[in-house]
Amino acid sequence: MYNPKSTKAEEFISHKEVLETIDYAEKNKNNIELIDSILEKAREKKGLTHLEASVLLACEVPEKIDEIYTLANEIKQDFYGNRIVLFAPLYLSNYCVNGCVYCPYHKQNTNIPRKKLTQEEIRNEVIALQDMGHKRLAIETGEDPVNNPIEYVLESIKTIYGIKHKNGSIRRVNVNIAATTVENYKKLHEAGIGTYILFQETYNKESYETLHPTGPKHNYAYHTEAMDRAMQGGIDDVGLGVLFGLESYRYEFAAILMHAEHLEAVYGVGPHTISIPRIKKADDIDPESFDNGIDDEIFAKIVACIRIATPYTGMIISTRESEECRKKLLHLGISQISGGSKTSVGGYFNPMPEDENSAQFDVSDRRPLDEVIKWLMEMDYVPSFCTACYRAGRTGDRFMEVCKQQQIKNFCHPNAIITLKEYLEDYASEDTKNIGNNLIKKELNTLDNKTIKETVIEDLEKIEKGERDFRF
Repeated sequence: MYNPKSTKAEEFISHKEVLETIDYAEKNKNNIELIDSILEKAREKKGLTHLEASVLLACEVPEKIDEIYTLANEIKQDFYGNRIVLFAPLYLSNYCVNGCVYCPYHKQNTNIPRKKLTQEEIRNEVIALQDMGHKRLAIETGEDPVNNPIEYVLESIKTIYGIKHKNGSIRRVNVNIAATTVENYKKLHEAGIGTYILFQETYNKESYETLHPTGPKHNYAYHTEAMDRAMQGGIDDVGLGVLFGLESYRYEFAAILMHAEHLEAVYGVGPHTISIPRIKKADDIDPESFDNGIDDEIFAKIVACIRIATPYTGMIISTRESEECRKKLLHLGISQISGGSKTSVGGYFNPMPEDENSAQFDVSDRRPLDEVIKWLMEMDYVPSFCTACYRAGRTGDRFMEVCKQQQIKNFCHPNAIITLKEYLEDYASEDTKNIGNNLIKKELNTLDNKTIKETVIEDLEKIEKGERDFRF
């Protein structure tokens, strides 16, 4: 039985409910009256149910699809403005005991060199990332209780937060590690992590167990219920994600929204972020061997419909996707992107030729961070390195309360301007700096609150004189 308030995986992600949702959406994909009523509700900007959003995803009426895209862009602007948050992944270890058939880190792969960073190597990686301008990292490890125990992760977080190089510092560490215990989530919370991120990969239990034939990740319920344990361990912000291409996209779409509804029903707060990666080529992985790949058109529709269904949720697109694809998705709801990313262990400080072979997936957008920053600004987006909400305690339900009232831009837009100025002063090329300073002048005129505007101008002047780390 489907029960969003249950903490049992097969009840809050009910296979029967997903199939009935897909069937209902298929039968109503050209039902103009129903689609119009769903769009009318969506314009209230309070979100949609998985059933309603699935009808929009299935819709085949061209003018209604245009309305979906227009509304998604409008919601993104109302909740997040023209800010785009930047981050980078940091791979600590590729040791893994699982047998995931879509990931080159699986235990049976003997082609890739296995590597685990020492704390000194982590320090070098972080300095390299700081010298690029990054302030926010997502750390990644394979699942291996011997090589990557929770103590190693905690020590690494402490190392990362402790590194201050020139004007650089990492102000927020998000964590993407395997499902673990409430006790370990408590330890991560005490270590000061930002968001705990865990991709479901697929919500279809039968497919999940086939794709994860060996290792602890084979346990569907334990993995799917990880976010419940994380929140029970005190972690306010959690990030969901599926790997599109493993299972039917309509199945995954309905299920991830059901997961978001479950978190809202039980804990009063939905996911802080939703990631939407597509399966990509890697060392011994051929994406063509999977039968559920999606083209760019369907991918864009998924992004737009998730944005409409969960207006409050940050949406992430990584360098898995090309520049062209990322540009399109920015207009449909994406609020966070990675830049200058490496997906191999030790890929930033002193990359070696074999690092390309040990990457978790092929990077499509290989541009350096400065080029990505310039590209965003040329499209009138404000690149943001802001971590203020996390550091000011605006997390979990406190963040969602501000976000759902469409007040987040009153904090985040000024903070985006301030952190962009830091980047321009410390790391930008001359051309990027000129474009950025002109953009800041324009964005100052969008600040309606006189006091906030005056404070931002004062902070910008202080940054030019060498001071750092101002925030609202």
